[in-house]
Amino acid sequence: MPKTKEQKQSIVKALSDKMRGAKSAIVFKHEGLPVSVTHELRDRCRAQDVEVFATKKTLLQLALEDQGIKDADVKSFEGGIAIAISQNDEVAAAKILKEFSKKYDKLEFRGGVLEGKVITLEQVIQLSNIPSKLELLAKLVGSLKSPISGFVTVLKGNLRGLVCVLNAIKDNK
Repeated sequence: MPKTKEQKQSIVKALSDKMRGAKSAIVFKHEGLPVSVTHELRDRCRAQDVEVFATKKTLLQLALEDQGIKDADVKSFEGGIAIAISQNDEVAAAKILKEFSKKYDKLEFRGGVLEGKVITLEQVIQLSNIPSKLELLAKLVGSLKSPISGFVTVLKGNLRGLVCVLNAIKDNK
C-alpha cells in the first residue's frame, strides 16, 4: 500500500531531524541481505550509537535538501538504499558497515555525508579505514605514557643497582 503524503512528510522530517546533529551519515545498498543479517547489523549499530534507516531515495534526497545539502544525488544510486547515521563518532558507521561488507557482498557503500558535506564512495572507504575515536585516544595515552614509563624504569635501574651493591657489601662483611 502506497504511503500518504503526510506519512512521507513525517519520514522526511524524521530523517532530517536525525541528520541535524549527526557527525556522519553513510548511504549503502542493502538489497538482498537476509533479515537475520539486517537485524544483526542494526543491533551492532545500536551498540555504537548509530541508527540505521531503510528509506526511499526521493525521501532521503528531500531530507538532505532540508539540511541544506543540495549537491547530493541520491536518486542516481542503484537498488534499495539505507542510511546509517552516527551522532557521536565520525567513523563508527563506516567501520561497522565495512565489517559487514566483508562478510556479505550484497552490502555496498554508495556515498555519505560527513559533518554536513557530501563525500564520495572513495572517501567513505577511506573513512572506514581510519581508527575509531577510542582507538586514537588509546594510542595517544600510550604515546604520552611511554616516556614517563621509560624514565621510571631508568630510575628503578639505578636504585636496583645501588641495592645490589649494598647487599654485596653486607654479604662480604
